[in-house]
Amino acid sequence: MFSRHDNRLVYSYDAEKLWIEPWGPDSLRIRATQLSAMPPEDWALLPPPEPATSPEITISPDSATLTNGKIRATVSARGKLTVSDARTGTVLLEEYSRNRLDVRDPKCSALNVAAREFKAVPRGGDAHHITARFESLDRQERLFGMGQYQQPLFNLKGADLELAHRNSQASVPFLLSSRGYGLLWNNPAVGRAVLGTNLMTFEAYSARALDYWVVAGDRPADIVRAYAAATGRVPMMPEFGLGFWQCKLRYQTQEELLGVAREYRRRGLPLDVIVVDFFHWPLQGEWKFDPAYWPDPDAMVRELKELGVELMVSVWPTVDKRSENWDEMVERGLLVRVDRGMRTTMDFQGDTVHFDATNPAAREFVWAKVRQNYYAKGIRLFWLDEAEPEYSAYDFDNYRYHSGSVLSTGNIYPAEYARAFYEGLAREGHADDAVSLVRCAWAGSQRYGALVWSGDVASSWSSFRSQLAAGLHMAVAGLPWWTTDIGGFHGGDPREPAFRELFVRWFQWGAFCPVFRLHGDREPRQPQHGTTGGAACLSGGPNEVWSYGPEVYEICKKYMALREHMRPYVRRLMRQAHEDGTPVMRPLFLEFPDDPRCWNTGEEYMFGDKYLVCPVMQPGVAKLAVYLPAGAKWSALEGGGGGEEIEGGQVIEADCPIDYMPVFVRVAA
Repeated sequence: MFSRHDNRLVYSYDAEKLWIEPWGPDSLRIRATQLSAMPPEDWALLPPPEPATSPEITISPDSATLTNGKIRATVSARGKLTVSDARTGTVLLEEYSRNRLDVRDPKCSALNVAAREFKAVPRGGDAHHITARFESLDRQERLFGMGQYQQPLFNLKGADLELAHRNSQASVPFLLSSRGYGLLWNNPAVGRAVLGTNLMTFEAYSARALDYWVVAGDRPADIVRAYAAATGRVPMMPEFGLGFWQCKLRYQTQEELLGVAREYRRRGLPLDVIVVDFFHWPLQGEWKFDPAYWPDPDAMVRELKELGVELMVSVWPTVDKRSENWDEMVERGLLVRVDRGMRTTMDFQGDTVHFDATNPAAREFVWAKVRQNYYAKGIRLFWLDEAEPEYSAYDFDNYRYHSGSVLSTGNIYPAEYARAFYEGLAREGHADDAVSLVRCAWAGSQRYGALVWSGDVASSWSSFRSQLAAGLHMAVAGLPWWTTDIGGFHGGDPREPAFRELFVRWFQWGAFCPVFRLHGDREPRQPQHGTTGGAACLSGGPNEVWSYGPEVYEICKKYMALREHMRPYVRRLMRQAHEDGTPVMRPLFLEFPDDPRCWNTGEEYMFGDKYLVCPVMQPGVAKLAVYLPAGAKWSALEGGGGGEEIEGGQVIEADCPIDYMPVFVRVAA
């Protein structure tokens, strides 16, 4: 029943094997399967460091324990698992099991509910629908992380979350608890997490093993840093990532894009990056500029570099059946396959199939095309648009990867997509410049230079509010590089006063996001500019800072200048994220864990350790109630100056005229 194998505690009963082993300081990896052998994949986890000391493993007839630093796992003779703080004995996690295997158990029950459940998947081969159940030990527990969801909740206790990727949804299933633990559901299967007040469950709809990682920590920042060490840290953000990025849907020609870059320089405005969005190619799956509209990309890139501007290009994973690469990619098995029906995973602007990013040969093939047509021209930034993933490679019942197994690895695809470009840049000696803008990410994506943006969100106040929650949860979930479409993506007319107000408030907040990026599909739409290639995909209206009228333009100039003023500070935050995983955007409790109110305040946050940012997320607001965390003094930021010092631990009323978003500087403890 119990046995020890090196540093691993093993529990066996009938067909099930349960493994518990150290995986970094104060951390455990817990796996279970009903297969004959434990699957070998580590998924998001890096190989564990060599432990300074061996774990303490104790086995008796009634139970077994494994202690690794601050964390201890205990397994009963009937297989029930409890995780506790090894120093205090406080239970952090307890499996939810309701049966009559042990009638002496106070939770003995006729319900017959298993803590670890394995159900066969139809046509799934050796895959199971796996469920892990945990007790809700404290209804006052607060939970954060889990990635990016389009909802405004700050505390996720009570939330029901789909573990799958959609346009504007990125499942990164790491949660941080106010009870002093962090948990990574280390399974990329499509599934579900219910963080209930009576029961917490994680499900994988098609997988071969239950797999999660848990860490104990005294402070939330310690837990976040431990998670970053276990799954990987971001590279150092290149200098061009620290300033202002200009983008729209979409610049249609080479001359249009160069005209915008020249105008920014003529006006003396800071500009680090400009973006060529989708359908600059002849067909999907032809990773190159369409010469009809982009006649001399080499000259374009040279001029941009002379202006001090880097170019980012959009790269889609879809391959049109008419494209020049289709036949070769089919022949070599580089595309995803279907179990039944037509081999079409997306029909936008052509019948297309995704390349199989989980296949190393497919990653190398795509990079070779990108290298020839983009990298060789001096382009180092790539926009890896997932191309509506909810309609593509995430239906675990219909789509297969190269391994031929049912899509138990549905959510790993985004990480592998970013990996293709990171590996390619690494081979060219430019891994330090790797920045890939992605709208989907999974645990571990950050180590491949993934910059996540929150997808095609609405241009509305409610959507704006949800982006703040998304950014804070992504920060906790280990993705320190994050951004949004300033002003929202869908619609929005720069001529309308109501939209201008929303745009201004979003722009002000954008200056205090990890990446400061303007994008959107604006009204009125531009007319079709040609009849071939990608020209059939129409473009949105103007979206430059001067497109919104003179009053808005002056406000934008002010916040662009402020971001430039903060460049050394942002560089320091990015270096800290690279070195120890501390996020750039920080929920208040990361900096002030001893202030109870900071665990409940989700409408303001810390930008690094210095700036308290209070976005204005409703129209017509002239004053804002702001909570100043206890344990510090604060001074209002105005332009780069300051004001009188205010003692923390109190709510104040802050003025917020349209040209000012309340920001406070942390003065002293």
